[in-house]
Amino acid sequence: MRKLVIAAALAANLAPAPQAPPAGPPKLAVILVVDQMRADYVDRFQGQWTGGLKRMIAEGASFPQAAYPYLTTVTCAGHATIATGSFPHTHGMFQNAWWDRETKKQVLCTEDSRVKDVPYGASAPSGDSAYRLQVPTFADVMRIERKAHVVSLSLKDRSAIMLAGHGGDAVTWLSDTLDGWMTSPVYTETPVPAVKAFLDANPMSADFGKTWAKTLPASAYSGQDDAAGEAPPAGWTRSFPHELNGTTGVADGSFFTQWQRSPFADAYLGRFAAALVKAFHLGTHETTDVLAVSFSTPDLVGHAFGPRSHEVQDLFANLDRTIGVLFDELDAQVGKRRWVAALSSDHGVTPIPEQLVAEGKDGGRIVGGAIIDAVNQALLPTLGQGRHVTALSTNDLYFAPGVYDMVRRNPAAMSAAAAAIAARPGVMRVFRSEDVRDAAKAKDPLLRAAALSYFPGRSGDLIIVTKPGWMISSAGTTHGSAHPDDQRVPLLFLGLGVKPGRYEQPATPADLAPTLAAIVGVSLKAEGHPLF
Repeated sequence: MRKLVIAAALAANLAPAPQAPPAGPPKLAVILVVDQMRADYVDRFQGQWTGGLKRMIAEGASFPQAAYPYLTTVTCAGHATIATGSFPHTHGMFQNAWWDRETKKQVLCTEDSRVKDVPYGASAPSGDSAYRLQVPTFADVMRIERKAHVVSLSLKDRSAIMLAGHGGDAVTWLSDTLDGWMTSPVYTETPVPAVKAFLDANPMSADFGKTWAKTLPASAYSGQDDAAGEAPPAGWTRSFPHELNGTTGVADGSFFTQWQRSPFADAYLGRFAAALVKAFHLGTHETTDVLAVSFSTPDLVGHAFGPRSHEVQDLFANLDRTIGVLFDELDAQVGKRRWVAALSSDHGVTPIPEQLVAEGKDGGRIVGGAIIDAVNQALLPTLGQGRHVTALSTNDLYFAPGVYDMVRRNPAAMSAAAAAIAARPGVMRVFRSEDVRDAAKAKDPLLRAAALSYFPGRSGDLIIVTKPGWMISSAGTTHGSAHPDDQRVPLLFLGLGVKPGRYEQPATPADLAPTLAAIVGVSLKAEGHPLF
């Protein structure tokens, strides 16, 4: 017995003491956005995950009731909300693109005619920045107040730019031509050497000829592989496997279109992020640095194949591994328990309408042109012949200059226009701009949702709310509604300063930035709130 006591005492003395949490805030704050990730994917798929997504659920904090409270659930709006902690009626990014009344054309949310983008091996016909974003991002605050180094990456310009905000060391996205990468002179006048070095050493064309095959056991997949309404890119069928050969046998635009819709693109972005963490020594400075990565491929795959597809399920199994590898790199380069990560999505997605109809549920496709024609026809008795509607952009209908003023002064004309829209299949509600302008605290949830998406001067004259299962999309599926399929998304935290657990309290992605701000110790003026 005495020998056992001595042995136990020696073992206790030799065992390493439990590590105390590092003093001070995390050395690196990581924002991960998974474009088009429904909240229910966590429950449906987590049993197949073993990497980074699994680690966030098992070791971190999750908020399964998180949802966007606004109407137009699209990429630019979601990324700006995540980055700033504010909603579109405040930050101004209410859509990916909208009709600009001054220039009389459709403008993209990051479009900036004052500048010309800085290319990495591609043409740069346009310019981009966050100048239309009305409030600072979390990264902006960290950069200005803490002199943080900021890196932001995505396949999409609006995703990388919104997460970074108005400045950054390396803010990079894939060009519209898909054959090269871009940044803006707002961030750097010349190509960033570390970015160029990675791109030169890792050409996307290296994945040409590879095959995206299923990675899980056959029994793991639910539903059909070849399902109604799926709309794969040219060169692919609706069934696995998917070969990355393009349509011409060379690495041209058709190949890059396929590549973006494969797990190879997510893996590339993960390696890209890890390389820049090392190149910029993120997490090794006196302050807290910021890394933001938005994985766009789930959105592209989801639009084509729908949320019930084998492709989406398999893609998330691959993404789980990609994020796991990135977290391992952060452990190695920054140090375990010395960084904090937050993950959410910019929106969910509605199931493919044809699949809903086959199940006897309500759903369908709304023809945008038919809505415009119906309104023009309804205004014929009062305004005569003419093109009275200028544009329909997602949920926003814009009248030609001066027309809405005439319509508002004529109750019969206003009623006729609204009734013409409401009579179209799939339309649930129609709001006038004056209805939503000051309704951000309305008790009517749909009116409040429309108000939180309304930005004066940019939003439409009439706001359309679609029924669940209905969409203005001619193929595949989409999002942008005020219904749970599109509004509910994951909200996960992991690392230093996070209190692990499953929290059932209401939350929104606007809480992500204020929570990180509280953890690192900076003040962020926002509509969201710290969750810890």
